[in-house]
Amino acid sequence: MQDTLRVGEVQRETRETKIWVKIEIDGQGQEKIDTEIPFLDHMLTLLSVHSRCNLFVTARGDLEVDDHHTVEDIGICLGEAIKKALGDKTGISRYGEATVPMDEALVRVVLDFSGRPHLSYAVEIPGENLGKLSRESVQEFFQAVVNHAGLTLHIDLLRGQNSHHIVEAVFKAFSRALKMAVTLDPNIRGVLSSKGQL
Repeated sequence: MQDTLRVGEVQRETRETKIWVKIEIDGQGQEKIDTEIPFLDHMLTLLSVHSRCNLFVTARGDLEVDDHHTVEDIGICLGEAIKKALGDKTGISRYGEATVPMDEALVRVVLDFSGRPHLSYAVEIPGENLGKLSRESVQEFFQAVVNHAGLTLHIDLLRGQNSHHIVEAVFKAFSRALKMAVTLDPNIRGVLSSKGQL
């Protein structure tokens, strides 16, 4: 059914950041991540491993100011790369969902490659920042992905107290839901929409 590789590559350079992202949807979870934000590196590694997409990211930004520009711009590039890799979305399952535990934390993610960007984010991260990654930047990352991938995304924290566990469960659940949604279904002709396009 599949005769072309689903790959998206994006470069973005501004006065604040220089980002390169490449995603190979049909991968084995290989990754090479270097953002100079160690906790974000860890989360993007989880994204690759648990989605089984190959993911390569290099980012340099104005971290002397804060992490906001770098994290948001990585999200922008990842969203654009996913959109490029999926093309017209022919044959994809479209919807994905996952509920993932990380010790005491439990997170549910539901998504739809609808072409209509929307983020519903019900996650409260307690405590301090996660190293160089600020708590509010987690939401900004997913908002950027949503806006540039054309994704409807709901992220709900069902329970949890530990900030590391919560954010890790968020990324793992997103990764598994993403894998489900981008999986090619041989029973789908064209795209899974009554409109004939997404």
